[in-house]
Amino acid sequence: MTLPELDAEALYKTLEAQVKQKLTGCERLAIVGIYSGGAWLAERLALSLQVSDIGFLDVSFYRDDYAERGLHADVKPSHIPFEIEDATILLVDDVLYTGRTTRAAINTLFDYGRPANIMLAALLDRGGRQLPIAADFIAKKIDLEANQSLILKKADDGRLTLTVDHA
Repeated sequence: MTLPELDAEALYKTLEAQVKQKLTGCERLAIVGIYSGGAWLAERLALSLQVSDIGFLDVSFYRDDYAERGLHADVKPSHIPFEIEDATILLVDDVLYTGRTTRAAINTLFDYGRPANIMLAALLDRGGRQLPIAADFIAKKIDLEANQSLILKKADDGRLTLTVDHA
């Protein structure tokens, strides 16, 4: 089911405006997207902010629930082609939920070095946190049932859409 009240493109514009307002002109800014939805958002933010240091993370092996969830078929290699030491990192994800993906992403980043600062941007915050993690930038907060999940999709033309999956 598509959520007309959750227009992914409009939400992206809201997120982009927040990030631009606070981070334009930030020295040593790098953007890192979490695969896959966060990576798509990170690419667009990097282009909009004219940031050349962009990377991508797959946190599958860093999640504390890896034994329960198993390995997904679409694992991608992490790619951080720049020095993160003392950089301000904008970590980007599509949906913030329990905080476990964010924690895993931070652990992954520290394998590459020690950034000066890590800020989190997410398109949606659906609550339900299990860890004390909050986004610095969020386009919208929503409530969903525990058996629902949000799926961000990218069309061939680059446009984003949101759907709800019922488990």
